[in-house]
Amino acid sequence: MSKLLIGFVKLTGFPVQWLCFRTKVTYRNRVVQSRRIKGSAIVVSNHTAVYDYAVLLFVFFGRILRTQMAELLFQKGLLGPFLKGMGGIRVDRNSHDMGFVRESIGILEKGGVLCVFPEARLARPGEEKPLPFQTSPFYIALESGAPIVPVYTNGSYFQKKRARVRIGTPIDVRAMWNADEDEKTNLTRIAESVRQTVIELGKELEREEA
Repeated sequence: MSKLLIGFVKLTGFPVQWLCFRTKVTYRNRVVQSRRIKGSAIVVSNHTAVYDYAVLLFVFFGRILRTQMAELLFQKGLLGPFLKGMGGIRVDRNSHDMGFVRESIGILEKGGVLCVFPEARLARPGEEKPLPFQTSPFYIALESGAPIVPVYTNGSYFQKKRARVRIGTPIDVRAMWNADEDEKTNLTRIAESVRQTVIELGKELEREEA
């Protein structure tokens, strides 16, 4: 990761991303959680397009987002080294290598901010959105103690309609743990609960626009 590269991209890319996305950010409770993130946290968002990463990079301008990314992106020529320099965390979806989990926990233990799109892929035509959330981000949250910051984006990029992002309030997943359930059941339930929170944020956006 290169802090110099990240700083350069944010400063030079800010006017460009504004022209492309014109992102408007709203909040469930701005006093509790604004665009400023203090300490470690895991930003969890729905996934609409490859541009989601760029949008959130500028929404949370004051922090370095260490984002989990699919291995496919790292295999595209110069894009791979660029994403690595930007702090991208490679996730090999077809491998049993859990190195990304250890790396993510290490980042949070040092006070960093992790960004995850738990759907793990883009939805295909006809599939319900958002897709079911993978459980690994919530295992990472439990192990690190970092709160989840739920986010919803409407995916309106390069369109007449502005991109809209809604930020929810932090979620303490450790408080959701049920000692009477096994780990898999707990993680599945927590993942679905956070997914429903993201869906609710999307509905709140729709009501704002109505």
